[in-house]
Amino acid sequence: MEGSVCKKSSQGKKDDLYHVIHKVPYGNSPYVKAKHAQLVDKDPEAAIVLFWKAINVGDKVDSALKDMAVVMKQLDRSQEAIEAIKSFRGLCSKHSQESLDNVLLDLYKKCGRIDEQIELLKRKLRLIYQGEAFNGKTTRTARSHGKKFQVSIRQETARLLGNLGWAYMQKAHYMMAEVIFKKAQMIDADSNKACNLSLCLMKQSRYEEASFILNDILQGKLPGSDEFKSRKRAQELLEELNSNMPQLHSMNTLGLDDDFVKGIDELLNAWGSNRSRRLPIFEEISSFRDQLAC
Repeated sequence: MEGSVCKKSSQGKKDDLYHVIHKVPYGNSPYVKAKHAQLVDKDPEAAIVLFWKAINVGDKVDSALKDMAVVMKQLDRSQEAIEAIKSFRGLCSKHSQESLDNVLLDLYKKCGRIDEQIELLKRKLRLIYQGEAFNGKTTRTARSHGKKFQVSIRQETARLLGNLGWAYMQKAHYMMAEVIFKKAQMIDADSNKACNLSLCLMKQSRYEEASFILNDILQGKLPGSDEFKSRKRAQELLEELNSNMPQLHSMNTLGLDDDFVKGIDELLNAWGSNRSRRLPIFEEISSFRDQLAC
């Protein structure tokens, strides 16, 4: 009898170790089978089929939809993943919508769908300023490379603005991107956004301003400037800047009206108040972009 109990206990420990090593959940449901196919069998096609089955039978739909989209992206089926999220996110809980948006942003970037990326970034920023992000909390737990860490609303806002600025860079709307990068730096400065701002200035042939920012990074004056990746990028941009500076060629850049700049400033002013308010900046961004398209 005791031997039987010991045998079961030993088997239980082995099962626990198996799930810890492979990071698969317990059970025999479609979602569990999908995770097994994805992580243990390394069979992404089979995993997608099982994730679809999990969604159809209502088995951990939130996780199944997100995980399936990630696997599809790995198989260069990003367009299909986008349509899947748009079609089935209505079945998911309110708490999962933010993580689905993050997956969508990656998919839009992968597919080069910049306009949709911009609209989604503006919507996420709008939710923050309406007090509807982070489930009403001031911080949330994020995960990167298997590690968990806390992110504040201020940090998330700066990150999203940085991504929005980069998206406008891809559309060659350099003055729009410049304003957004600068405001992102005012909220939460870091060397990565500073490098992006420098590149934006270089695109407008404003080499002296760009050089000043890059030298600040290399002199360790900005948060994150001690990181090897940031310093390497800053050095590469500075070398590119020095090679282009003698040419001083003029570039056609898109203008920026005073109303847009005022709207960005109102965004920052909202940080100084504790009131929840709608910020007109996002509507003004959209309106300004529409004017440019005319």
